[in-house]
Amino acid sequence: MWIVKKDSFLSIVADQTNKETLLVRGRLKGDVEAVFPHAKVTKTPDADYFYRAFLPRNDVRQAISEIVESLDYPNFKSSVKSNYRHDIYMRLWQVMFDAQSILN
Repeated sequence: MWIVKKDSFLSIVADQTNKETLLVRGRLKGDVEAVFPHAKVTKTPDADYFYRAFLPRNDVRQAISEIVESLDYPNFKSSVKSNYRHDIYMRLWQVMFDAQSILN
C-alpha cells in the first residue's frame, strides 16, 4: 500500500517473516520518521526503497488512523508546501490522470 502525505511518501507491505509486523519503506530521507518518529530506520541503498523500518501492525494501524483524523485540507496538491515534493506528486497525479482516461 502506498501512503502519500504532504510531507512523506511511504510503501507499506507485509513482513515476510512475521505476520504481526509490517515493513514501512520510504524513498526519501525522513519520510518514514515523518509518520513514525520513533521508528528504527535503516538505510538500504541496494534496495528499491532506501529507507525501511519493521513496525508492529498495530502501530501502523494507529498512525494511519491518526492521519485520517487529522486531515484538514480541501485539496491535497495545494497542501504540499515543499516545491520539490509538490513537483513529484504532480507527476504521479498526471500518470494516474492519464490512466483514468485510458482505462475507463
